[in-house]
Amino acid sequence: MAPIDPELLDIILKIDNVDDLTHFFEDIFTPAELDDLSLRWKLLKDLHKGMAQRKIADKYGISLCKITRGSKILKRKDSTVLKLLSARP
Repeated sequence: MAPIDPELLDIILKIDNVDDLTHFFEDIFTPAELDDLSLRWKLLKDLHKGMAQRKIADKYGISLCKITRGSKILKRKDSTVLKLLSARP
């Protein structure tokens, strides 16, 4: 995987409201890419809550492979996703 363009990351960090961030994402991502991104976040949240992988697969109609990838992300000690989810109320 190619590194993420630092300028793009900087631009995203400078967006300071949800409406602008939503419009920016709608401009640069296709609807399918946004759906994939949203689904990935939902399954990560469900995994973090302790939901069984098979239940998540049934809930979203996705393969266990996608869920296993998310599970591996949450098992890493240095996972930023885990840190963010753990900090949520």
